Amino acid sequence: MTRLRCAILDDYYDTALSLADWPRLADKVDVTAFTHPFGSEDAAAAALADIDIVCAMRERTPFPRSLIERLPRLKLLITSGMRNAAIDTEAAKARGIVVCGTQYGRDPTAPLAMGLILELTRRIGQENARMHAGAAWQALGGIEIEGKTLGVIGLGKLGAKVSGLAKAFGMNVIAWSPNLTPERCKDAGVGYATKDELFATADVITIHVVLSDRSRGLVGAADIARMKPTAYLVNTSRAPIIDEAALLQALREKRIAAAALDVFAVEPLPVAHPLRGLDNVVLTPHLGYVTEESFRAHYSQMVDCIAAWLGGSEPPRRLT
Repeated sequence: MTRLRCAILDDYYDTALSLADWPRLADKVDVTAFTHPFGSEDAAAAALADIDIVCAMRERTPFPRSLIERLPRLKLLITSGMRNAAIDTEAAKARGIVVCGTQYGRDPTAPLAMGLILELTRRIGQENARMHAGAAWQALGGIEIEGKTLGVIGLGKLGAKVSGLAKAFGMNVIAWSPNLTPERCKDAGVGYATKDELFATADVITIHVVLSDRSRGLVGAADIARMKPTAYLVNTSRAPIIDEAALLQALREKRIAAAALDVFAVEPLPVAHPLRGLDNVVLTPHLGYVTEESFRAHYSQMVDCIAAWLGGSEPPRRLT
């Protein structure tokens, strides 16, 4: 029997092979982990030309139709999460490629969002860096979030979780999204606001809507212009939800206090990107879902999926 080849993509921390029972597949599958992102679609096509199974970590490597059609041996594509906007599932389906997902036990993005809010307001990481650099004692004052208003854009599972954390810190919480109702806000124990009200009154705004055609550019120049000059903007969702050019301009002109961003239009964020040169932006490298527990769950489910598919069973969490 011809052995199959499996590629684990974007294993930045070189931990994938230690977080799941990959030896369980050893009698039929050769597994290779790629620890660096591909620089282009051509590079991805060349590296994956002889691969039968791909394990992808969220949207780190896009799989548009143009790439899928260049992978003649690809038969099974597994993504972490049950949604991956970077995979053209219709193109995969047309090629007969089985696409499956994995599920979270818990989603660690909400605590990260709260951590970014604390970093913006108390500058914990900034002061830590100063201390390690041998700087003088206190130089930066913070602000208290208790009594401040948090504006949550999107009150689904994540938005509701962040709202609960913020209320534990004593924040007042209001929410808005295109389909959000006052009744849903009441059930979640937060105030309902229109979009204009939220941007005009919130001290901190955090985004928790899914990227779609409807949400792309949801936060535009006019919305950012309504923000108070003392307000902060946090994005742990997806970068295209915010008009990047409008945000850059507002930050450069100090029209808002600062932003904290965990997601970017191009990832990894290019070294020369203008966001890296601003002193009123907290940048983290898409850490929302990046925890040992999360990765262990994803990779273990990927092994289960491959084992079921190899055994002729319907693989779990099939998307196509």
